[in-house]
Amino acid sequence: MTNATSTRPEDLRENMIIHIRAAGHLHSTRIEQAFRSVPRHRFVPAASTEEAYQNRAITIKPGKDRPASCISVPTVVAMMLDQLNPQPGDHILEIGAGTGYNAALLATLVGDTGSVTTVDIHPDVTDHARRTLTDTGFEQVQVVTADGALGHAGNAPYDKIIVTVGPWDLPPAWFDQLSVGGTLVVPLHWRGQARSVAFTRHDTHLRADNSRLCGFIPMIGIVPTGERTGTITDNVALYWDTDQNIDPHALRGVFTEPATTVWSNVHVVANEPFDHIWLWLTATEPGTCRLDAEDDAIEAGLCTPAFAYRTPTLVDGDSLAYLTTPRRAEQPGPNGERHYELGATGHGPAAAHLAQRIIDQIHRFDRDRSAQPLITAYPADTADTKQSTGTAIHKSHTHLIMIP
Repeated sequence: MTNATSTRPEDLRENMIIHIRAAGHLHSTRIEQAFRSVPRHRFVPAASTEEAYQNRAITIKPGKDRPASCISVPTVVAMMLDQLNPQPGDHILEIGAGTGYNAALLATLVGDTGSVTTVDIHPDVTDHARRTLTDTGFEQVQVVTADGALGHAGNAPYDKIIVTVGPWDLPPAWFDQLSVGGTLVVPLHWRGQARSVAFTRHDTHLRADNSRLCGFIPMIGIVPTGERTGTITDNVALYWDTDQNIDPHALRGVFTEPATTVWSNVHVVANEPFDHIWLWLTATEPGTCRLDAEDDAIEAGLCTPAFAYRTPTLVDGDSLAYLTTPRRAEQPGPNGERHYELGATGHGPAAAHLAQRIIDQIHRFDRDRSAQPLITAYPADTADTKQSTGTAIHKSHTHLIMIP
């Protein structure tokens, strides 16, 4: 049995694996063994051994407002490796070298017949990754200093590409350098959310039926950024995309309007995720965006979002509605557990109508809580989007089609 109080790296690594498994992210014995064999603490030498195995990110390069580079949370690393499913012999491109730890896991999984190329825009980050990879016996990983949006044509085509920074768009190089039938796992931003999407490359497009909520450092470089933000009242802002017709000025007085809250009669237990509601909204509602409310605004009673800084919201002209703080049910659930009812709160002339539209997607979520819409990504210059049905999300290099 693992000693929970031990400070031996091997014991701490086992405890980390137990935590990852409990979070539901270790479905592969091969990936679990890779976590067991790669010494995470040696990729973050400035941190203590105990810190290295905690379920949190560790910064290796600070930035102005947020870290410029870090080692990702272990559960997120495992989640994305599960989506990527690296196999022996695979040739893999990683965008975002970080500490080199993820590249070491990938190299372990692809074996001697495969290859790993990792790219980062920061020379000091690639220096760190190259040093740690060499020190831990993974000198076969090729570390490249370049803008990740360009990929690395020298080793293309790749069987799989994994992106460990958060882009708003999909650069053409990633599509061009990925083999047909290959997998691209990328924490893509749209409609105010970020989700790790597992795309499969087809002749003319990418397609995914698997995405998971996540958060990553935004990508810098030549990849375009198309998210916009605007303040609608003190300590409350909206985030939306450039292809959306959202005017924050039209909403300046929206919280002076009476609130209308509609309840769904759909319940979740404590800590049960319900992020698929946001995903369904992006597939059905063109006005889906993100509400960012500071604690002061919530404490003042201006709004009651489900999550302070990241709550899905619908905007239509001078009205909005958002997923509201779930209310605790008076009676316990079937197994005696606490459970909470989901609802939506609206403000403005169309408050009730917008709140009900969120309720509709809560009911859709409740019919099959594991279901997701199909996501298809076309290069922006293709004509195939004209043939597609579904909700279109237009980016600079890519058109996403969300099919409920």
